[in-house]
Amino acid sequence: MKKYVIGLGEALFDCLPEGRKLGGAPANFAYHVSQFGLNGCAISAIGDDELGEEIVDTFKKVKLNHILPVVEQPTGTVKVTLDDKGVPQYEICLGVAWDNIPLTDEMIEVAKQAQAVCFGSLAQRSEVSRATIQAFLEAAPADALKVFDINLRQQWYTAEVIAESLHRANILKINDEELDVVATMLLGEPTAPGQLIAEDAAKTRRICRELITRYNLRMLILTCGAIGSYVFTADEESYVATPKVQVADTVGAGDSFTATFVAQLLLGKPMREAHERAVRVSAFVCTQHGAMPVLPDEVKG
Repeated sequence: MKKYVIGLGEALFDCLPEGRKLGGAPANFAYHVSQFGLNGCAISAIGDDELGEEIVDTFKKVKLNHILPVVEQPTGTVKVTLDDKGVPQYEICLGVAWDNIPLTDEMIEVAKQAQAVCFGSLAQRSEVSRATIQAFLEAAPADALKVFDINLRQQWYTAEVIAESLHRANILKINDEELDVVATMLLGEPTAPGQLIAEDAAKTRRICRELITRYNLRMLILTCGAIGSYVFTADEESYVATPKVQVADTVGAGDSFTATFVAQLLLGKPMREAHERAVRVSAFVCTQHGAMPVLPDEVKG
């Protein structure tokens, strides 16, 4: 039986200042996982249009497994603007294909063969895609890694969607700004973004461990941008500082981190080694334009 590592949710085009590039967090995840020799699979929906054809052609070119049913709505696009540090701001179009991912028999068969599934909050802004994501997670094996890479965007999330997703996940990936939102929404206890290694360190650690306990998570990954990142389990903690690099843009860097970390776990690497490699890969992606650069062997190894 063929095992898959799946990115489930939005596949779209990031319209960057230098041009259009394929993206969407789950698609980015599946692409980067496949660079480590695993059977990555991107699951989304596309429109009956040139952009949809381009997504299929691109996935075929990089030999990425994909399930992309064609729906009535247009293929998704996002206008991306970058600040002076290369950090992206997103304008996300409504009523697009990935808002309407239909559940198919092929998806269920792939779900049953999942080693890991990565999903976020954005594609769950619509009832159609939310129902598909939930059904897919239900069909996946109980021992599969189910990674909620939260990816809060604009107003497209609710406390209900976040809590339900945490109940269905066993790994949470979140950044420091998102942790502030989640702690306020779900725990009634906000923390100051970016202050993990400063005055709020103890409080932030406590919040992370409370989320692990409340939602029965195996791990919580907390990224803090240029400062560093943490991985927590119920009784372990790993911290790795972020390398200083010349940033082209940070689009997709977090997705490459998640993909690398998950790939290393599936390849039998210990948590600390998986964390260190994930940091190295995401730093490299920051030096490239777009979310899906080819990873050199020296970066992957």
